[in-house]
Amino acid sequence: MWVERFAPAKVNLFLHVGPVAADGYHPVCSLMVFADVGDVVRLGPAPAMTFGLTGPFAETLGPAADNLVVRARDRLIGVASGAVAPFELVLDKRLPIAAGLGGGSADAAAALVLISEYLAEQGHTVDPHYLALIARTLGADVTACVASISVIGRGRGDDVEPAPLMPPLDAVLVNPRAPSSTGAVYRAFDVLPAGFGADERTLPPAFASVAEVVDFLGETRNDLERPAVTLQPLIGEVLSALAPSPEALFTRMSGSGATCFALCADRTDAERLAARLAADQPGWWVRACRFGG
Repeated sequence: MWVERFAPAKVNLFLHVGPVAADGYHPVCSLMVFADVGDVVRLGPAPAMTFGLTGPFAETLGPAADNLVVRARDRLIGVASGAVAPFELVLDKRLPIAAGLGGGSADAAAALVLISEYLAEQGHTVDPHYLALIARTLGADVTACVASISVIGRGRGDDVEPAPLMPPLDAVLVNPRAPSSTGAVYRAFDVLPAGFGADERTLPPAFASVAEVVDFLGETRNDLERPAVTLQPLIGEVLSALAPSPEALFTRMSGSGATCFALCADRTDAERLAARLAADQPGWWVRACRFGG
């Protein structure tokens, strides 16, 4: 029997970044939310361990051995008790890659959950401590993606705690179908004058309305937006298209780009904005969605 798990897109509502530390990583502080659009990871019986790709962005991925889903599988099997019956993993890749949406991390997190459930059904035990360690070794965002709930991420991004309660946020995601290299963006960030670093903002216990979220975000930043736009000018074109839209209450780039988002008052406004942008820019990837809720 086949089982599947949704791997939702991760969106950074804000992303404050500090200068590179001695360990080569940049400290961050970020409010991360998850959308109701994303990839899907499926697991089913097979005579041998196999991995397959489907979906509109399958051809944009590199070799299977480099895929985080495969790496998650191999590392989790490596700490299982006893021999593991083979299975097939299929990644239905619906999100653009190198997009600032944590797609690879979400895929790896979904695979970890699916495989750990499969191993439990087979009578294997996996210490939850190892599961958490594997998530951290696969990438800074994987820890947050395992639960896929709104969190504040600190340190490398994998020191997480639940975010304040928020209302469901209707939004539009827009990607110009141009990749944005995280490594290149961070290197460009490093040559900029020092900013405010991975500073935090005082968070309320809860946000009572979309307007309160928008007001709060107005006091925050995405420190990677400027270097990303410099390296990939299409990101600036997306932001310029979103900002003056009457439906857009707030706009920003997510992660290291190239996807940008607009928060809207409700689903109707989000769908209206998405439909107009898709018609105006048929080459762009545009999705109305909801964060949380």
